[in-house]
Amino acid sequence: MPLLSGCAGADLTDFSGQKPTFDFRRYFDGRLVAHGMVLNRSGKVLRRMVVTMDCSWTDGPETTGVLDESFVYDDGERQQRKWRVRREANGRYTGTADDVVGTATGAATGPAFNWRYTLKVPVGDSVYDLDFDDWMVLIDDDTLLNKAVMSKLGVRVGEVLLSFRHVDRV
Repeated sequence: MPLLSGCAGADLTDFSGQKPTFDFRRYFDGRLVAHGMVLNRSGKVLRRMVVTMDCSWTDGPETTGVLDESFVYDDGERQQRKWRVRREANGRYTGTADDVVGTATGAATGPAFNWRYTLKVPVGDSVYDLDFDDWMVLIDDDTLLNKAVMSKLGVRVGEVLLSFRHVDRV
């Protein structure tokens, strides 16, 4: 079973019937911290980062959430991204953010969640639209591993690896 290696070729059905079951709304609720790195297509580490997330949800006719991410990179650069996420009737999720082109779409099976979107990524004086194939796998109730493969015009250009933990459930 592919877990985190080769996730670009993984399929959600690979995780069917496995435990624990990933519930996007439940996991991304409260405060989380992630540690990670950005790698180029050869596997060279380009940057390291710490991400703090404050997540909250509103129930009503629609279940909507705000995932407020604060990134601090090893070179001191800081970035913010505020996801506006909506749970769809079919158990899927959609999301938008200011630097996301269009709408992200995602679904879960077993412990895995696959989130796909196009992100405007600044590199030097340029901004590139990169496609993200984002795989999250729940290890236990508090730990989530994330591998996002980045591509441009179908060519893999790098990946992001993150390990998430809840800081408000300890």
